[in-house]
Amino acid sequence: MNTESNSTKIEYLINRYATPIKNENGKKIKAKLTKRELIALIMADPRTKMNDVDPNATIFEELIKIKAGRYSEWIVKRYLEPKTERTPEDFGYEEEVTRAKEVFMEDLYKVANDLKKFDRFKGKLPKGDGRHIDKYTVDTLYDAVKDFDLTLATTTKSERKNAEVHPGSKLVYDGKNWRVIEISDNGSMGKEAACFYGGNNVETRWCTSAPGTSWFERYANKGPLYVIYDPNDTNVASMTGLPKERFQFHFPDNQFMDKDDRQQDLISLLNGRMSELKEFFKPEFAKGLTAGGEKLIIDSFSNGIIGKFIALYGLEDLFSNLPETLKMLQIQNRDTKSDIIINIPKEISRFKELSTILLDNCISEIPAEISELKKLRFLALINNPKLTSIPDNIADLPNLYFLNLKGSDNVKVPSKIMDRAYNLGNGMLDLQK
Repeated sequence: MNTESNSTKIEYLINRYATPIKNENGKKIKAKLTKRELIALIMADPRTKMNDVDPNATIFEELIKIKAGRYSEWIVKRYLEPKTERTPEDFGYEEEVTRAKEVFMEDLYKVANDLKKFDRFKGKLPKGDGRHIDKYTVDTLYDAVKDFDLTLATTTKSERKNAEVHPGSKLVYDGKNWRVIEISDNGSMGKEAACFYGGNNVETRWCTSAPGTSWFERYANKGPLYVIYDPNDTNVASMTGLPKERFQFHFPDNQFMDKDDRQQDLISLLNGRMSELKEFFKPEFAKGLTAGGEKLIIDSFSNGIIGKFIALYGLEDLFSNLPETLKMLQIQNRDTKSDIIINIPKEISRFKELSTILLDNCISEIPAEISELKKLRFLALINNPKLTSIPDNIADLPNLYFLNLKGSDNVKVPSKIMDRAYNLGNGMLDLQK
């Protein structure tokens, strides 16, 4: 690790990562980390000695009493450079980075455990780069040390080892090749079930199965956890008697993890080896399509839970699985790599509560049945170069007072609509004449 010769390691880390600096023009640049973030990361280093310093302290004179361990800067760098699917040029990149950092903090105890193994067993790793922490990412470090055991795993609930279903959970699917356990109880029984199916964080690395932590409650309060495994798999773990290979799905957070807590390609799984579960999980997907059953907001067809649903079930199924309580439909194709055109079905008329529709760069036509949406007030069909016409019976909508066609320059507006509208210019029409 690089350190400045005239400072202790903790001073160096505070100055470099948790202290604002000024650029050449004298403008103040925000610190990369808050002091609390930095201390949380440093504490994950098994070589760090806190020396009775309060972890919540922020006063410099108090913090410099900490003796930062040899792996502290490695942890900081991994946190500041999280692994993401999107690039800085992609829409939504900043949000993905923020979420990746949140997950890193959630899993910090795992990093700490892997570093303990590395520190203790690195003499058994290959000479050279294999014994230098800077050569590892969080994932490759885990791969390097996962077979080392710091303690002998035991459990006080071994009598439940052969239980069909653990209390606090229920068997919701038992097929030819896969079994699905649902944990929807967000209380103590659910926590106990999550710990069991995750092997108390020994057989898996799921944070929800770690005894003594609150991660289970955080996830369970959003929606059920699903544990999936092959009941025919004879390669079982000694603690629980469950197959060593198992998966955990949590749809509200778009997390689909293997036993090593690594994100899986759900599309490949459900279109491949887990194809028998594809229809079973469709209703759970549908729950996550809208916010509170009232809003559907899409800004990308290739990312997030919406993108996965479309890839697995198609655009037609997207609309057929939306609740009739929908009040806002907002679809904006901001993905410059995607040229998807949505077929708005005639069945849009079943969403009688819709008051707002925004379709941005994603349609080539709009069905006449839109005139049945009597509560519709705002209609924006913007940036749709392939849209050439709109139904004239839009003029009959009793509560519609704003129509926006900005950027849809090829649309010929029917005279029936123009007779009712006041032209605001730039494709915007006020229908309250």
